[in-house]
This record gives sequence, structure tokens and C-alpha cells, in this order.
Amino acid sequence: MSENWNKRTQAVHGGIRRSQYNEVSEAIFLTQGFVYDSAEQAEARFIESGPDEFIYARYGNPTVSMFEQRIAALEGAEDAFATASGMAAVNGALTSVLKAGDHVVSAKALFGSCLYILENILARYGVEVTFVDGTDLDQWKAAIRPDTKAVFFESMSNPTLEVIDIRAVAELAHAVGAVVIVDNVFSTPVFSDAIKQGADVVVYSATKHIDGQGRALGGVIIGTTEFIRGTVEPYLKHTGGALSPFNAWIMLKGLETMALRVNAQADTAQRVAEALEDHPALERIMYPGLKSHSQNALVQAQLGGKGGTVLSLDIKGGKEAAFRFLNALTVPVISNNLGDAKSIATHPATTTHQRLSDAQKDELGITPGLIRLSIGLEDTEDLLTDISQALGASQL
Repeated sequence: MSENWNKRTQAVHGGIRRSQYNEVSEAIFLTQGFVYDSAEQAEARFIESGPDEFIYARYGNPTVSMFEQRIAALEGAEDAFATASGMAAVNGALTSVLKAGDHVVSAKALFGSCLYILENILARYGVEVTFVDGTDLDQWKAAIRPDTKAVFFESMSNPTLEVIDIRAVAELAHAVGAVVIVDNVFSTPVFSDAIKQGADVVVYSATKHIDGQGRALGGVIIGTTEFIRGTVEPYLKHTGGALSPFNAWIMLKGLETMALRVNAQADTAQRVAEALEDHPALERIMYPGLKSHSQNALVQAQLGGKGGTVLSLDIKGGKEAAFRFLNALTVPVISNNLGDAKSIATHPATTTHQRLSDAQKDELGITPGLIRLSIGLEDTEDLLTDISQALGASQL
């Protein structure tokens, strides 16, 4: 394995370990425990395990380790810890580093479950959280204090697709010694270089683009070996948020084709957004790849010009029109996932962000007419035809 390989090569070959059979496809080690040659070996392994030594599947597993090593190499990071889901990764990254009395600054435009952790769980244990408009650097400057322990944000927010300047926020946070934790799901491992841009810790829901085919849950926390093995691993191995070996194997297979899938999805998303930009049924369209998007310059610098695989449509007529749109679709399915090979349409106000108050939804721009549209791998013309007819049906 070479550290000089580019992302697509790392995504295919990174972290490979082969058994005595020299298999081509990675082996699935479906075992919860491991056998020791002697009592002395068992004792030694519990004192300190080597890089290819395992104790218990909750602590580590050869298949899971391959996934961890591959995604770390892909991100240009030292290490990673795989988790049972994306939310286990978010919770693990935050909770493992924080204690009562600590202060966190977070962007307020977040997925509903992320908000729940910050507003309810961390607050319950005495962690103070200050929320800011993630796109406003002046608010970050005002909120970050000398005692701030961590900052947290989605590099591209769910569902309104605001893009956060990773480099600028990281510079402010590092000035006071705060850890920069970035949920990078919408930016994807394909387009983002968050570690190089200043993130200390990157979190993914592997359920999304990494699997990308609707098969399995998974998550991962990526960072330095000191952080992953010294802070994250002790927390997660004792609290039980480990990724199953079978799901790790699915994620390994997903990584092999991820760049091909995600680039194709983003290209289609760009074409769909451009075609719908002035559609009369829309109050607005949100897609960072559009030249008209207020943060397109940042997208060019931070994501290589790619706007991602998701766009959001604010349909005229509110919830009733949005539901007519959803019910008229024949190609995209109605669900609440994203980053899938199948295009998926979601009504955030009644599903993923349903628990937010009306005031919170208004503040975040989650209107009754908002549809989050995750673009899949279908034919672009089929998608455009179907979306256009559904938009027409929304206004009847």
C-alpha cells in the first residue's frame, strides 16, 4: 500500500489484509471472539494488543479494521474507528471528548438527531452548547471562548445545503485549542479534503454514499491515532457502538465503487438543478453547485466545484403542494435516506426534522414546502421528466 495513491486507488486497495488463502475479495470474519494459544498470550493481549491482534468484536475485528484503515487512508488521516451507525459516530465523537462544564460551539443547521444530542443529551450531562449561524464567521468569532472545548458542524447542512468554511472555522477554533469535529456526509469522501482543510475529526454516516445502495447501517470517526485510540476507542468499546463485520464488508465493497457513483450522481444533480432553476412551481431551489448559489465560490474552493448529490426544492403551496409532488413521483422513492443509488425524495418538516418546533424550522429555512431530493443513478432525462411532471401536479 502506498501513501501516495490517489483517492480512487485507496478506495479499492487501502487497508487490505489477506488470510492464508490469499482471497481477492476481503474476507468476512464473522466471529465475536478470538482464541489464544496460551494463557500467557491472552494476558499479554489484554495488556496491549498488536496491530494484527484481536480480543473481542466489540473492540475490533479484522474485517472492521480493513474498513477503518481504508477510510482513514482515503481521508488522508492516521486512524479511524467504525461504528454501528452514523449517529453512533456523531455521539461517540462528541461524548468521548466532552465532560461536564465543557463548552461547545455548533452550527444550528443540523440533522434532527444531531440537534437532539447537542440540545438534550449533552446538556443533560452539564455540557454548555452555543449555537451559531454556521455561514457567519462573525458569529463563530463571538461564540468561541478561551475555554471552548470543541466546535461541531455539518460541512454541508441538512437539508438546506449551507456550506461551512472549514478552513476559516478551524482557524478560529484552533486559536483557543478547541477540537474541530466535522460531519462530512453531504460533502462526501469523494469531494472533500476536510482533514487537509483543518478538521481534526471527520464523521460519516457510512449508510449514505459509502454503502450507497440501501443495504446496511454504519458510521465512522476519523482522526489522529492519538485521538482515535486514546479517546474514542475506550469510550466506544465500553459503550458498545461497534460496527458488525458483515456491515464492514459491505462498506468495503461500497468504497470500491463510491467515486464512480458519487461523481455520476453529482453530475446529474447539477443538470437537474440547472434545468429547474427557474421553474414556476418553485419558490427557490437550493444546490451549491449552481452559479447563483450564494456560496458557490466556497464550493469551488472547498469541494472542487462539485455541489454534491442532494438538492432541495421549496415548492409553492406549502405542505399540500409538497405532498402532491411526492405522491406524483414515479422514479424517485419517498424515504428518509440519502446518497443512495435510487433517487430519494424526503419532506424534512414531517420526517427527519419533525421534532423541531415551528420556530426552529422557520429559523433553519425548513419550510412546509421543502423537499430534499437525493439524486441516484437513474437516467438523467428520466429523472427530469418525472420531476417536471410531479412539479406540475403539485400546483393543481
